[in-house]
Amino acid sequence: MRVESLIINRLRNIENINLLPCGGANIVFGDNAQGKTNLIEAIWLFSGARSFRGSKDQEFIMFGQDVAKIELTFFAKDREQSASIVLSEDKKNVFLNEIKQESVTKLAGEFCAVVFSPDHLSLVKQGPSKRRRLIDVSLGQAYPKYMKILDGYNRVLKQRNALLKDITARPALSDTLEAWDKSLIDYGAYITHMRGRYVKKLALLASEFYSGISSGKESFSAVYTPGFNIDKDIKSREEISRELKASLLKNRDADIRFGVTSQGPHRDDMEIMTDGVSSRIFGSQGQQRSCILALKLAECAILEERNSEPPVILLDDVMSELDGRRRDYLLNQLNGRQVFITCCDAEAFSGLKGGEVFKIENGAIQQ
Repeated sequence: MRVESLIINRLRNIENINLLPCGGANIVFGDNAQGKTNLIEAIWLFSGARSFRGSKDQEFIMFGQDVAKIELTFFAKDREQSASIVLSEDKKNVFLNEIKQESVTKLAGEFCAVVFSPDHLSLVKQGPSKRRRLIDVSLGQAYPKYMKILDGYNRVLKQRNALLKDITARPALSDTLEAWDKSLIDYGAYITHMRGRYVKKLALLASEFYSGISSGKESFSAVYTPGFNIDKDIKSREEISRELKASLLKNRDADIRFGVTSQGPHRDDMEIMTDGVSSRIFGSQGQQRSCILALKLAECAILEERNSEPPVILLDDVMSELDGRRRDYLLNQLNGRQVFITCCDAEAFSGLKGGEVFKIENGAIQQ
């Protein structure tokens, strides 16, 4: 999979860009606030996922304008395809091969990408919600059905929590809790089963990439920790269902007392380690960045296996905090993959042995 061309009109500070990248490493460099991240995010939106910066649709539109438009021509599934996204104040129109789509999520699986941004460092540094998000976005691209199940789980969880709060004032409502528990267990068992298998594979691949990034001088590992008591040897969804049901029953009184569901996949986490110790507590900035890069490259490998072609790799401001050998790995050793890398300093890509370099200034780009 590769981007053939990207056209951006009136998106944030980008008035008009027509980018023709190569199939290997594409470096986009320039000072801060010139549009580098906006360009990366424009490509990312075609993956069907939300903004990796948490931006709302209206925030993409250039100040003083009514509409922003991005157009992508890409090669996937053995043919050239096209997609476009038109953003206005009150709606978003999405097209794939000139056919209007119900929503941008319909692009998921059609165009696949993996993104790294400085915000992703919070995956290591902060709480488990960020790490769950990493797993969910990865799984959603590889298995579109997963996101539907996750949405269903979140709806049921919200309803169950509302019911728990109401039961305190109206105890008779407790008789209806079992029906919500059944739906929560059905959805939750699927999510736990998928996350457990995925993280196991992700960690194995990430350890190989981390070894390459660190030239074999450090090791990486990651462990999935479900948000309820479960035997580590459990493999099937049926067994997971029984364990989740038992945890919900055991904690029902406490859930009613506090008005919140204490057990389930919404409490999941993934522990990330370097050389066998917590990367969050003991890892340096460079090690933490390398951990996330390894996870992202592992995500890329899984998508490649799933779709029989590699996704596009988007690396925003990735070079800071990395030493020379780690930079060389990203610039020259991701063979067979199209990569977009942004940076501020020309020195950061001085070791580039092939590919294309673009300079961006005031939202305009030149090769």
